[in-house]
Amino acid sequence: MGGGVGSGGENSTEFNKYAAACAIVASMISIIFGYDTGVMSGAMIFIEDDLKIHDSQVEVLAGILNICALVGSLLAGRTSDYIGRRYTIVISCIIFMLGSVLMGYGPNYGILLTGRCIAGIGVGFALMIAPVYSAEVSSPSSRGFLTSLPELGISIGILLGYISNVIFGKLSLKLGWRIMLGIVAIPSIGLAFGILQMPESPRGLILQGRLGEAKKVLLKVSNSEEEAEVRFRDIKVAAGIDKNCNDDFVKPTQKTHGEGVWKELILRPTPAVRRILVAAIGIHFFEHAVGIEAVVLYSPRIFKKAGITGKEKLLLATVGVGLTKFIFITIATFLLDRVGRRRLLLISTSGIVVFLTLLGTCLTVVEYHTGGKVIWALSLSIVSTYIFVAFYNIGLSPVTWVYSSEILPLKLRAQGYSIGVAVNRLMNATISMSFISLYKAITIGGAFLLFAAVSFIGLLFFYFLFPETKGRSLEEMEELFSKGTRAKNENVELQNV
Repeated sequence: MGGGVGSGGENSTEFNKYAAACAIVASMISIIFGYDTGVMSGAMIFIEDDLKIHDSQVEVLAGILNICALVGSLLAGRTSDYIGRRYTIVISCIIFMLGSVLMGYGPNYGILLTGRCIAGIGVGFALMIAPVYSAEVSSPSSRGFLTSLPELGISIGILLGYISNVIFGKLSLKLGWRIMLGIVAIPSIGLAFGILQMPESPRGLILQGRLGEAKKVLLKVSNSEEEAEVRFRDIKVAAGIDKNCNDDFVKPTQKTHGEGVWKELILRPTPAVRRILVAAIGIHFFEHAVGIEAVVLYSPRIFKKAGITGKEKLLLATVGVGLTKFIFITIATFLLDRVGRRRLLLISTSGIVVFLTLLGTCLTVVEYHTGGKVIWALSLSIVSTYIFVAFYNIGLSPVTWVYSSEILPLKLRAQGYSIGVAVNRLMNATISMSFISLYKAITIGGAFLLFAAVSFIGLLFFYFLFPETKGRSLEEMEELFSKGTRAKNENVELQNV
């Protein structure tokens, strides 16, 4: 085992309130992003009527944020290595605020799309940096909980967005959707000032050679001086600094502002780094390839296909989706450090396969039945949608961000994680921008049966390639993935119980 757990200092089971406060503040940017995702599902109903746009423009509007987020996440990796994790979050807030102002103004489709693009860059920054920051201030015993807070923030934001649809949807057509989209600029600027009160990540400080500052932060986010010393020593070793060095400032022995990282990640990775990168990219791919965005963004269309009519009823039904997401991701945050990442992931993906299959089958029956309404199929379609959302948020959703933020080696973490987030946004955009065309081509039931098949492939991927990381220090992950086979990984998992 690596030094962190083996010495006992960093494996403290106490809960550090200061580290929790830092992670909570960092995760609040995710609430803002989640709000934008949730509110757009309802706002699009009104935008279509007001701006007279067609389905292909709706798809572009839904997905363009994630294309731009892909660019933002790649920029954020290098940015966070240069200016630190904390200031990268501030930049995210400012960019998102500018985008929100433009969307709230939105006199025509072009300006609305431009605002959504700018907001997307801010989203890419936020999605990349918030989990990394949370992971780097956390101890192994609470890292699952604290690193899942950004995903919990997204679910809170989505629920608030759905509620906003219901409230502001009662205003005039021209005013309602603009307030829905523009109001989020206010908390964005407030959060930018709040984040400046947070400390920089200790691992980020050590990468810059600022050892004195890093040690002060570690004393605050650790439960004891012994734990702080163990974490301090392990991070120095990972950064290429002599573990016995106690100078306030040193120049690290390896380049730490992103130089050479792509070579170590892509061109000449070690076998362990290659497995880590495959795992990080793979989990981000499957998080959206299972089709969750089709439900989050287009749930009004799904419920309409299932027999719910009227704008108000459709918007209320989407609130149920947001509430289900919030409840189950809240439960997951408390289970990650108890049950473990791997077990939750496998349970979650298994449930996703079953209920996507049921949803696709029921919607197919509804679509092809010609003798009046099939009540049982309509009812099961709605129930399956909610249960699919529940299984997704009990495991795959939070584990994606926790797992990928903790497995990458320190020097490769920011830019390696940014690749995973870029893939995540690409898949999100792919589903967002193609779902209407997809279900028109193969029916809405066929679309969800396709997602079920992809989910089954994801289940096999997770089963064979993902070791348990619960209780491991960040500095031990490379050793864990060097084991290679699932059988050896199971032995590691048993040792952590």
